Amino acid sequence: MRPRRWIALGVLAGLLIVAAVVWRHEPSRPSPSPGPALLVEKQPAVVATHQFDPAAPPADLPPLAPGESAVCVSEFLSNASVRGDSFASDATHATSTISHIKMTLQLKIDIWLPAGATPQLAEHEDGHRQISESYYQTADKVAERLAARYLDRRVDVTGANLDAASRTMLQQLAGEITAEYGKELNPGPTQLLYDAITDHGRNGVVASDGVAHALKNAPVEAAAPANP
Repeated sequence: MRPRRWIALGVLAGLLIVAAVVWRHEPSRPSPSPGPALLVEKQPAVVATHQFDPAAPPADLPPLAPGESAVCVSEFLSNASVRGDSFASDATHATSTISHIKMTLQLKIDIWLPAGATPQLAEHEDGHRQISESYYQTADKVAERLAARYLDRRVDVTGANLDAASRTMLQQLAGEITAEYGKELNPGPTQLLYDAITDHGRNGVVASDGVAHALKNAPVEAAAPANP
């Protein structure tokens, strides 16, 4: 029996990718734009706990494999907005410089417990929540570091419609930023180690101890070389 499970969604979604192009005529004198060049807004984590009747599960209950009775779903979401200053050298060629980046970060956690769940089951699933929120504590620093690599980047743009081509290029860069954020902010290995330490909550290990051990040791195990 596997009475509980964590869905490793750690989903990163580019919810909204906005690209704005500012055209200028003198490449040595860019027009100033209001606001900071790099802005990361981290919204508070949203946690919801749901109880359900296993005999009549709701339609929005995540799929449960045979023998599983509970699930914790964590979604890490990002919204990227990129702005660039562009200079057209002729009708079909331009150079865009990334001038502003804004990212909005979210974490949504849903814990699904069957009616009458034991305290042990609830505590185990809450351990998954603690791990996700631990990663989210530094999510803004991760986003700032990754987005900073794109500021002041110069990109050549070609096309019959330079405005459309520039917007497409900026959208692609915004997508790259959210993808890198999702790749680096990955609690999956820590969540899996937590389940291994606690045997999915069945071996009597206190959930808080399992969380602390997993957070401390998952980076070490991930960096260790594989056995030959």
